[in-house]
Amino acid sequence: MELAYPPFEMTDATGKPSGLSVELAQELAQSLHRPLQIENLAFDGLIPALLTKKIDLILSSLTVTPERSKTIQFSEPYAQIGLALLTRQDPSIQEARDLNSPDRTLVTKRGTSGHLFVEKLFPKAKHLVVEKDAAAYLEVSQGKADAFLYDQLSVARAQQRYPQTTKALLTPLREEKWAFGLRQSDHELLQQVNIFLLSFQKQKGFEKLAKKYLSQEELLFRQAGIPFIFNPSP
Repeated sequence: MELAYPPFEMTDATGKPSGLSVELAQELAQSLHRPLQIENLAFDGLIPALLTKKIDLILSSLTVTPERSKTIQFSEPYAQIGLALLTRQDPSIQEARDLNSPDRTLVTKRGTSGHLFVEKLFPKAKHLVVEKDAAAYLEVSQGKADAFLYDQLSVARAQQRYPQTTKALLTPLREEKWAFGLRQSDHELLQQVNIFLLSFQKQKGFEKLAKKYLSQEELLFRQAGIPFIFNPSP
């Protein structure tokens, strides 16, 4: 995982891995009776590391896409989320279509689903690619870019961080699912992961993690009438 996506993948005050995905990885390792070693890698380097057997599994809020499915296989999804927009405070930006113009700039993070789909969603706009979430937030907050295309949770959290200069358009532009990423040859491990996910869900494990890490975001989603990521069905 890339430890740069709080509250899912991050480090604590001592530099140790922490967050919702870290606890999920710990639960998986315990279930499989296997030791856990977390490698902190750049997001766009995760799939190459998996294919070269530097790592055995990706757990990094990874979106299932047809492009990625050509080289790796995915577990059953454990979360459903949508691409949304963090925009600068501008009365001329009220909805997504206001951004599909040659005089607009959309920023995305390299390797993410927003980066993969920005040209399809906003073909007329200029596209700026950055390496880190924080850089994208600043581009929008400082008015250098009109919007950041990213997942709904991150957009909601960023808007709380920059309430005076940004706004969140949380209505999803594209529905997505997160899953574990595995090598296509690791059929036994895939089966074990899927069994774990089903059991963890039945034990309300995701609800407990959401209560610990995402209580404010869950409230925002509820107020906006948007299904939360761990309980997408009404």
